[in-house]
Amino acid sequence: MGIPAPTELLLILGIVLVIFGGKRIPEIMGGLGQGIKVLKKSLDPDDEPVQHTQAQSTQLPPQEAKPVESSGVRADAK
Repeated sequence: MGIPAPTELLLILGIVLVIFGGKRIPEIMGGLGQGIKVLKKSLDPDDEPVQHTQAQSTQLPPQEAKPVESSGVRADAK
């Protein structure tokens, strides 16, 4: 089996035209083209780099603990 001859291609095209109608064929070809594009994108992931996102923490960083002064007088002041 080789490539179909021009007469065979015309016969296949005529059958498709009779089955689907002239208005529906552009819709079918457009959908087929979009499907091929999606397939090519999914098979070749190197075209678009994947951006990995990290979840950012909403918590504040821990602060250094300060000594609690109970008498109201600072510990370093005498």
